[in-house]
Amino acid sequence: MTSFAPDSIVLNRKLPLWYQVSQSLRASILGRRPQDPLRLPTEEQLAEHYGVSVLTMRQALKELEDEGLITRHRRRGTFIEPDARRGAPVRLLGSVDAIVAQQSGMATELLDHGRAPVPAELAEYFPDIDEVATYHRLRCDEKTGEPTNHARNYVRPELAARIDLDDLVRWPMTKVLRDVVGADISRITDTVEARLADPETARLLQVPLLSPILHYTGVTYDEQGRVLDAAVIHYRGDRFSFTVTLEAT
Repeated sequence: MTSFAPDSIVLNRKLPLWYQVSQSLRASILGRRPQDPLRLPTEEQLAEHYGVSVLTMRQALKELEDEGLITRHRRRGTFIEPDARRGAPVRLLGSVDAIVAQQSGMATELLDHGRAPVPAELAEYFPDIDEVATYHRLRCDEKTGEPTNHARNYVRPELAARIDLDDLVRWPMTKVLRDVVGADISRITDTVEARLADPETARLLQVPLLSPILHYTGVTYDEQGRVLDAAVIHYRGDRFSFTVTLEAT
């Protein structure tokens, strides 16, 4: 039987290895195509793929099993749950792969794209340019079709020239920039605050006007401190929560 092929990552030794592996595998699972196999490689094969011990791999798989993304059967193997619930809270420990995993696993529609002046509220992030490429996407629960969030990305034009629109329907912008465009992502800063739904957000997310939403701003930097992408996402307040876990090193 053919096994599902997960993406590869470069591990950061400052973060728990099991956590990085679980988040990378989570993103691969949630971003899988319908025709991809459901069976995962063995623990030994996955450990070799990620360059970690079998014990570390086992801990990573337990994290995904506890979330309900996979099931493990003695002698038969480990399988992806095709109907697993998407949009569950993610523990963020500072890994780019955690951001990718949090953004993955929803049906995505590209509403529009083009070029536009840098928005005034984001001007501080793009001091050297006057225009950015813009992408507006709506994400829905794959099972129910219910809208969950809509995202606007503002990307440097030279990077946008290498973005395939089909990739943005399949993957989060962070993954496209890193793994397809080849951008050197150093860090991402996240800001989450409570707001009231404006008319456009209420219409897209199918919620009452002025109902609570989560307003998220994510800013992606390269090694030189230059902003590559600024994302503004509005989440339905009744469908999302953000959990940050601080662990001693």
